[in-house]
Amino acid sequence: MDVTFRIGDKAVYPAHGVAEVTGIETKEIGGKKLAFYILRIMENGMRIMVPIKNVAAVGLRSVCNKNEVKEVYDILKTREVAVDGQTWNRRYREYMEKIKTGSVFEIAEVLRDLSLLKFEKDLSFGERKMLDTARSLLIRELAVAKSSNEEKIEAELQKIFTC
Repeated sequence: MDVTFRIGDKAVYPAHGVAEVTGIETKEIGGKKLAFYILRIMENGMRIMVPIKNVAAVGLRSVCNKNEVKEVYDILKTREVAVDGQTWNRRYREYMEKIKTGSVFEIAEVLRDLSLLKFEKDLSFGERKMLDTARSLLIRELAVAKSSNEEKIEAELQKIFTC
């Protein structure tokens, strides 16, 4: 599925979150002309250039739509989850892979699993950091997808995990 973006569009760059397409430039590299999307990561202003032909390979995607937002909330509300007894470092690697995919659904699973695990035991430092990363990636994308503010989304997520 080819996704094309225009200047001003919002996109999701895996592990960095929501970005704005601020430009489309052509550069000559190794004697070949390549077209790039110029992205500005909303959280920290970092500038990233993504070759347009590599959009699928790097996982750049559109912000989730209304149906996907509902699916994300369904994932977060699921409680029949086996947070198995694997070692924290294996779990950490598994969750890190999910975050790197950039999939809003996989990030939601990481947030849900770690949030539930936190009620059962203390999370390691790495797991706490990952929980924060998953939460902030999700909050930012859901805020853009729902045309809402981050504080409202954060309150909604808080409510899901305190019920």
